[in-house]
Parts: sequence; structure tokens; C-alpha cells
Amino acid sequence: MNAKGFCHTTDKIGSTRKSVLKHKPSMTPVSSKQYADDVSLLMVLLDTNPLFWSSTAAPLSFSKFLSQVISFLNSILLLNQLNQVMVIATGLNSCDYVYDSSSGPTNQRVETLLQKLQEFVVKDEELNKDDSVDRIGSSLLSGSLSMALCYIQRVFRSGLLHPQPRILCMHGSQDGPGQYVAIMNSIFSAQRSMVPIDSCVIGSQHSAFLQQASYITGGVYLKPQQLDGLFQYLTTVFGTDLHSRSFLQLPKPVGVDFRASCFCHKNTIDMGYICSVCLSIFCKHHKKCSTCGSAFGQPQTSVSTSNQKRKAP
Repeated sequence: MNAKGFCHTTDKIGSTRKSVLKHKPSMTPVSSKQYADDVSLLMVLLDTNPLFWSSTAAPLSFSKFLSQVISFLNSILLLNQLNQVMVIATGLNSCDYVYDSSSGPTNQRVETLLQKLQEFVVKDEELNKDDSVDRIGSSLLSGSLSMALCYIQRVFRSGLLHPQPRILCMHGSQDGPGQYVAIMNSIFSAQRSMVPIDSCVIGSQHSAFLQQASYITGGVYLKPQQLDGLFQYLTTVFGTDLHSRSFLQLPKPVGVDFRASCFCHKNTIDMGYICSVCLSIFCKHHKKCSTCGSAFGQPQTSVSTSNQKRKAP
């Protein structure tokens, strides 16, 4: 294979990606920080996409969902007085911080969360729908992940003693292939910072993005079967701190969808072309990589066909 040529995958892209993850370079852990065993910083990414909650794919109403989430957040804060909770609303066109347990009086937690959440939903709906990330109505998951990681990095730099951070994605909308690159960058950033990404999928379909996020970062992926008991799922699976997880038998995913999205059309593909320089993925052969600008050679299928024609009498 030419160093600057196309590498045509002979197997599924998911298998190639899985082998790359097994041979990933050594990470630089945040070892200079002193962690407290049972103190947690929980970053909750809340899906507020109106297209999802108004559709038949939503298994319960948003009000019932929010009431169970608020009870779960209160239980996290009651487990340890040093625990912190940050809620990020993930809308259709934007995302924003809507709740911080470290600021404001404790007796007005619910009122503050509901007020800021309502203001965010109204502001998100006022934005032009043409400015959304894609045309399938997916939530801006890449933006909320980036905001959560930025907040965690600020906590890392705040002092020597800080809680153990983790991210919980409560997602219901379908994946947006156009956000593939940004989401994968956030996943690898969380992996390098040793921040697990937990996933609680409340929609009718599994999320390939969140499956990969939980698998790569060592988090927990769960799709509850009975959402009427969502509070029980949240407290028993996602309520434990990172230190206590080593003593528990948490649910493990049956399988992980490692399919990638092509960089040219943002479509989910099983087979494709990979740039050997920057590892960009394309569904069709191109003369030049749109990411790094490397010139590609002739695809293997065309080369083998031309050789057969030359050998023919």
C-alpha cells in the first residue's frame, strides 16, 4: 500500500476501528490531582429536543421524564454533601448550562432548574430551524459534550482536590451523522482525561454514538426497558460513584455498533476508503483527501481490473 494512497478496507470499518482502539497509544492520566473516593461531579446532558418529545418515538411525556430526573439529581446530592451536579440542556439548535448545584440556595434547586430549562427551550425554538446541524432533527450532542468537557477541565485546574467527574448522557433523539467527527473528538478527549461517559438512551432506537462513547471511555450504556421506573434505573446504575463501581455488577452492552460516518456525505457506512495519513473515511474514491490534502492513488479494485485486462489474450 502506498504511504499516501487509499487503503481500501477488506473488512467492516467497525472491525478496523476496534483493532485501532485496542492498540491506541498510552494515555496521559491526570495523576497530579488528588481524587476523593466517593465525591462525584456529575455532568448531566439532558435531551430537550422538541421534535423528539412531540413524536411517537418518545415513550413518556417530558414532564414525567423531568420529574424522575429531578428526583435522581436530588438523590445524588443527598449521597454526599460534597457532590456536585451540572445540567446541560441539549436542544435542536443550541445547548447551554441550565443548573449548577454549587451556586444558589439549596432550597430553590427545583425552581431554578425549571425556570432556566423553560427559558432555554423557548430560546432554542426561536432559532431558525435552517441553522440546525442536520435535517433529521437530531439534538446537538456534540456541543453539549464539548461544554461538559470544558467545565471539567476548569474543575481540574481549580485546585489539587476536586471530585471525580463523569458525564451522563440522557438522550432520546436519533444520531446525527453530520456530528460524527465532533462527537468522536469529544469521546477521545474524555478518554484522555479519564472521564467516563455514561449513556441512558430513552428513545426507541439504540445510539451508535453513545455506544462507542461508553465503550471507549469505560462508562455504562443502558437502554431501560420500562421507563415508568426510570428513577430506579438511574439510582441503581448511574447513582454510584466511580470507586463503588468496582464492587458492583453493572449492566454490560450486548454489542457495540462501530460503524463510522463518511467525511464526504456524512452517511453511516460498513465499507469504505480510509486515508492512510489522517484516517479520514470516505464512501467513494477521491483523487485527494479533503481533510489533509494528500493525493490518493488508484483504488485496488481498478488496479486489479486493469491487470486482468493486460493478461487477457
